[in-house]
Amino acid sequence: MEEKNYITPAGHERLRAELLELLDVERPKIVEIVHWAASNGDRSENGDYIYGKKRLREIDRRIRFLNKRLEFAVLVDNAARISGEQDADQVFFGATVTYCPTSGPNHEKEENITIVGVDEVDLEQGHVSWVSPIAKALIKARIGDCVRIQTPTGPTEIEILDVQYR
Repeated sequence: MEEKNYITPAGHERLRAELLELLDVERPKIVEIVHWAASNGDRSENGDYIYGKKRLREIDRRIRFLNKRLEFAVLVDNAARISGEQDADQVFFGATVTYCPTSGPNHEKEENITIVGVDEVDLEQGHVSWVSPIAKALIKARIGDCVRIQTPTGPTEIEILDVQYR
């Protein structure tokens, strides 16, 4: 049994676009190169053929991976929270959370993270996985709550300043 793969609509679209790009553009191009290289005769020392076959295996592996991830994807749409119909001040999957530590050298430094699926993680943009320790600590907390997270330097308490859904 495969674990659920929670994903935002934007993340789902990115995975789907990558899959379609591989199927419709990349793979046919490489198949054509391999076919041309194979028609040239001796394949044992044919770099285009050897590299092309290797690249085809990589593309096929990625296609299988993307198909499996999309098959088990659970699309989480926060439209009700965006429109204010549901708890927009509480942290759930897809939330962008602004927080700051309650003590320590960075106690006034605000940080933003967005809780996303494991296939969407991008730390440079502040996108963290819903299974990360900080996301697990923040889930179901509300604006004004203080939560305790474990960091490499020890436990830290952070205060939630804002929660937004985009």
